[in-house]
Amino acid sequence: MTTEPNDPTTAAAPASPATITTAAGATPAEGHPADASPAPASPAPTSPTSPTDGRLRRWRLVLGGEAAEGTGCVLNGRDAAMDGALTALYGRGDGKGQAGKERSAGLGASAPSVARWLGDIRTYFPSSVVQVMQRDAIDRLGLSTLLLEPEMLEAVEADVHLVGTLLSLNKAMPETTKETARAVVRKVVEDLEKRLATRTRATLTGALDRSARINRPRHHDIDWNRTISANLKHYLPEYRTIVPERLVGYGRASRSVKKEVVLCIDQSGSMAASVVYASVFGAVLASMRSIDTRLVVFDTAVVDLTDQLDDPVDVLFGTQLGGGTDINRALAYCQSQITRPAETVMVLISDLYEGGIRHEMLKRVAAMKASGVQFVTLLALSDEGAPAYDREHAAALAALGAPAFACTPDLFPEVMAAAIEKRPLPIPDPV
Repeated sequence: MTTEPNDPTTAAAPASPATITTAAGATPAEGHPADASPAPASPAPTSPTSPTDGRLRRWRLVLGGEAAEGTGCVLNGRDAAMDGALTALYGRGDGKGQAGKERSAGLGASAPSVARWLGDIRTYFPSSVVQVMQRDAIDRLGLSTLLLEPEMLEAVEADVHLVGTLLSLNKAMPETTKETARAVVRKVVEDLEKRLATRTRATLTGALDRSARINRPRHHDIDWNRTISANLKHYLPEYRTIVPERLVGYGRASRSVKKEVVLCIDQSGSMAASVVYASVFGAVLASMRSIDTRLVVFDTAVVDLTDQLDDPVDVLFGTQLGGGTDINRALAYCQSQITRPAETVMVLISDLYEGGIRHEMLKRVAAMKASGVQFVTLLALSDEGAPAYDREHAAALAALGAPAFACTPDLFPEVMAAAIEKRPLPIPDPV
């Protein structure tokens, strides 16, 4: 359940739109939510509970007021307006409106109607729910084309999924909309950088220091755990101490480039959120002097966007979501750019639906690993849960010692740190 803001009647909240989608049926309602009055609710035949009870109210919002919903709860005022906003998107399960008329067409075709609806849902629901409803409106009602209008972009709640939609519309976007779209994308990117950058830099700086060990360290560079382990044979029982004949220390990663990282990103339409997160991480890695970062995106063609890494917004608008997939061609290009295999981390972000030459792709992965490259395969870099992916290719990569798994943005710094230190990757448990 999602907490409804500023509701004076009860602290309970309507169900999340994801739940309502399942319960309310697939036929969207027609017209603006302000015009959608709730249908009369059938009385509950056995329930003695008052119709104004908070639990009944929530069930009424979930069920959408169908003839057999059975709550006996009639919505008024703010609740009726909320119900109208939900009905405009998710419709009624029986596909009928008032007077038995068929419902269709969702929010209608006019931009003013959609703009009013966007304003309504931002009034009635918290930001996290608004983002889900916007995503459903784009998917269910085909509102993508309306995002080509600046007025629409100014009204929506910006998130990673909206950025993905805008990137897919990039080539069709008129010049009058592009500046507004860039402003929306930049806001999301800056929010992500604030959330992810500090932890990423701290985690990877520590990993770089630990990966560059020296045998004559200064006192503050000594790795005491490894030094003690290396000198256990010099333990003096009478003094109850260890004589550290050999010191093991951390290197100073900031002195020079210690590692090379290649981010190879599948820009097919299903990878939109991953492209957004990977671009932000690419910019963060590029800001670290100890890491030489290269960013490559691909579909059936390969584009090197390394020279744009100082601005992830430019990187994102340099992608073209959609099209086919040729992983083998992308890996061939990345392989040609690797100059220090033993100091390179190669990150392939793809759902592995290969349209190129499968056995050549696997041979390239095997060759890179044999040369010393740390190879990481991420099926998704997002918070969306278990992705769809080619299981046969994932199993083949795992057999080569390159297990494929989905990764959340919060886990990505730990994955990269493990790859830099050449230790086992923190693979999450399968869902």
